[in-house]
Amino acid sequence: MAILTVTFSQVNTSLQVGDTGYYTSTSNTGGFDQSDGAITEIGIIKSIDVQDSSTVIKFEQNTGIQIPSYNDFFFFSKDNSINMSSILGYYGEVEFKNNSKTKAEMFSTACGLAESSK
Repeated sequence: MAILTVTFSQVNTSLQVGDTGYYTSTSNTGGFDQSDGAITEIGIIKSIDVQDSSTVIKFEQNTGIQIPSYNDFFFFSKDNSINMSSILGYYGEVEFKNNSKTKAEMFSTACGLAESSK
């Protein structure tokens, strides 16, 4: 399989080697970015190299896919057999951050608890 190398200025902090990368084409209509609905699987992420102001990601490219263009929207998924877990132990802490300059509201959050010992 071929290796596709893409450079990003910013990436999600939960991205890791072994995740599956995807992209979809976008168009700007009336001030909103819209997807054409076609999602293309790029392949498995083989390496992530964080440099000064950019991140270089290498994908094991699936054969026969069209190369993504500059304005395409990239996203990823995780392998559920590896990344499905719960908080273990007696203590858990969550921090919610809003990095927006405008007002934002959170309508709901939830947490599942199970007593593991007495």
